[in-house]
Amino acid sequence: MELSKGKLMPVRGKVQHYAWGGDFYLPKLLNLPVKKGETYAEYWLGTHSRGSAELTNEKGEQILLKDYIHAYPKETLGEKVMQQFGGLPWLLKILDVKEMLSIQVHPSKASAVKEFETENQQGVDLAAPERNYRDDNHKPELLLALSEFWLLHGFKPVKQLDRILHEIPELHFLVPVFGNGNYQALYRHVMEMPQAQVNRHLKTLLDRIVPHYQVNKLKKNKEDFWAARAAITYNQSGNIDRGIFSIYFFNLVEIKPGQAVFQDAGVPHAYLEGQNVEIMANSDNVLRGGLTAKHVDVPELMKHLKFEPTVPHIIHGQTAEKSLALYPTPAPDFELGRIHLAKGHALNLVSRSVQIFIVLEGSVEVSGKDNPAFTRKKGESWVSFDGAQSSLKGLEEAVVYRAGVPG
Repeated sequence: MELSKGKLMPVRGKVQHYAWGGDFYLPKLLNLPVKKGETYAEYWLGTHSRGSAELTNEKGEQILLKDYIHAYPKETLGEKVMQQFGGLPWLLKILDVKEMLSIQVHPSKASAVKEFETENQQGVDLAAPERNYRDDNHKPELLLALSEFWLLHGFKPVKQLDRILHEIPELHFLVPVFGNGNYQALYRHVMEMPQAQVNRHLKTLLDRIVPHYQVNKLKKNKEDFWAARAAITYNQSGNIDRGIFSIYFFNLVEIKPGQAVFQDAGVPHAYLEGQNVEIMANSDNVLRGGLTAKHVDVPELMKHLKFEPTVPHIIHGQTAEKSLALYPTPAPDFELGRIHLAKGHALNLVSRSVQIFIVLEGSVEVSGKDNPAFTRKKGESWVSFDGAQSSLKGLEEAVVYRAGVPG
């Protein structure tokens, strides 16, 4: 594998076919044929071992991005990022959430390192369904809505959670458990409750709300809507999923297209519906707490949860320069930018480490030193390596998202 003279190359990502994904959004975006019965959940652009992107060099050769960066880390990542992270520290995704995702939390970096090594020493296979830690990295993440997007995000503030426990008759039994704000006692109570008790407490609630859901009398801004949908989606052998309690405990958040939310280690969350751009640290560590058929490890989940109230913070793009808005987060691993180009307008850029671009609307011409110009249209991507100077020109009005490291 030779080092290419040019630092700008077309790149293609990896589609992930998870059960909760949609049928048409990603195939339409990426110009892919639709296979009957197939779901299209995520499109990955990065170097993760479960789905590395693939670049095309000037000779027309297709090379895995992870292999190219591994072969030429200094030339692609740059000295600083190579020393700090040892590889590409982020993963860019496009998600189509048709069905609700699991209640989940992600570990801190220190916890991931420790627990990953523990499972290795225990001999748990990396591909085993009961494996909690797939790597030794944390997984802070930023989601930016491409449509109306609904999610659960952190525990409700004390007064709001207390009010909903009083308002929902079937949750009255939890009022003394929560007291003046004992989040840990409340969550431990429902997560460690015998399944027979879960069924008993939630059946009455679901018997009351599901008929209303089925005749479209529930609204999405109410917890009952999502609880009823979850009951229908995750009804397994007559056992009711205890994750339904979380729908009432966590903040129910709607974000509009162009708005974003950051989720750090320890913050419980679940995606409910919609399409988004997501950027995260390059990890697949997920600890689940319900609304899933996948492995749920309650003791491990409880070790990493932040038992504290969360006030959702909606992030708006901050203009960095003409045509470019950035979405800042506390994470040192990644930064998401949104480029909006009018037809005929151009934007000059210089890459700091590896950057990946994906066109979501319109088309652009990409040109740079030592690179023949090429066109990227809706659904197409390219990679720009450390120090690359490039110019983007809108061939028509275009919206492009850029993933990179901060700075």
